[in-house]
Amino acid sequence: MTERMRRVNESVRQVLSEAVPELKDPRIGFVTVTGVVTSPDLRHARVFVSVLGNLQKQQQSMMGLEAAHGVLQTRISRELRLKRTPQLAFEYDRSVEEGVRMSALIDALAPAVSQAAESDGDGDDDGR
Repeated sequence: MTERMRRVNESVRQVLSEAVPELKDPRIGFVTVTGVVTSPDLRHARVFVSVLGNLQKQQQSMMGLEAAHGVLQTRISRELRLKRTPQLAFEYDRSVEEGVRMSALIDALAPAVSQAAESDGDGDDDGR
């Protein structure tokens, strides 16, 4: 990915991050824009979002975002000087869930690892 595309992706992400909380659709809950991947021709952009809440809240928020894509595209067009305004497609970002799951697994293993280390150190070790 070129440096220019990285800057475009970050700029679109920033505009959307500011615009999403201002949407008045009651279906949209606490949404965080975690990333944007724009096609090189600027025709399409995949917007990755994380939603706080259960599965139903996530689905409702995704439907609300899809319904508001025109408003969000207009905002991008107004705030960024791009050759084209990309067509937005929203995708749920599972990386946050996976990170939480991995942290829980690590936390569950940490006591077992520390107990094993302590039991190894209790033996009569004369340094050989």
